[in-house]
Amino acid sequence: MSPPIFRIAEDLPSIVPIFPLDGAIVFPRGNLPLNVFEPRYLNMVDDAMYSHRVIAMIQPVPSDTSDADGQSVNPPLLQTGCLGRINSYSETDDGRYLLNLRGLCRFTLIEEEASSRPYRTAKVSYENFADDMKPVSSKEPDIEREKLTKALKTYLSTNAIQTDWDAVADAPMETLINALASGCPFSTMEKQMLLEFPTLQQRGDALISLLQMDANGGSGLIQ
Repeated sequence: MSPPIFRIAEDLPSIVPIFPLDGAIVFPRGNLPLNVFEPRYLNMVDDAMYSHRVIAMIQPVPSDTSDADGQSVNPPLLQTGCLGRINSYSETDDGRYLLNLRGLCRFTLIEEEASSRPYRTAKVSYENFADDMKPVSSKEPDIEREKLTKALKTYLSTNAIQTDWDAVADAPMETLINALASGCPFSTMEKQMLLEFPTLQQRGDALISLLQMDANGGSGLIQ
């Protein structure tokens, strides 16, 4: 059976498997590589590959996740995540799955669903983020590439990080913003903040501010 093709938000499943992996955030039309080894999430990937091939990435709320007996319990979740589609899949000799998720659409968590599966599932709504599924505009957002590049150069120099500047120069602005928002070592909550901005314009402006503040020795936008 061929995997479904999603064109608009209404095509997306409302009940989805959720992967609450701390620090792992995928952006619409962005990419997120994953190394999956925990048994319940291996099971989740198996099920996803035979159904919609989608996984909902969402951040857990920082909290004490042990019960009175010291047993691990499911942490509460933030309200906004992003659905990703598995577009690359391989299995290692030791049984791990190496995946790439391609971001489809952000969602609002409605409620978790009772499930017999070992992983968590939830009902989600894409209503507030339906524009994520619209075709990419040929018009670049009103963000100065020179300003972003300058902030990035200072940031990378300060943190002794190397990059491929030809790739930076050639990348469409949306691709560049999402790659930096996902790949730069910002805090989890700073990445979550970038995810939740309604528009790419706002995400790009905030990204520039984060790069500038870090390079100048600041502590970021979220204290």
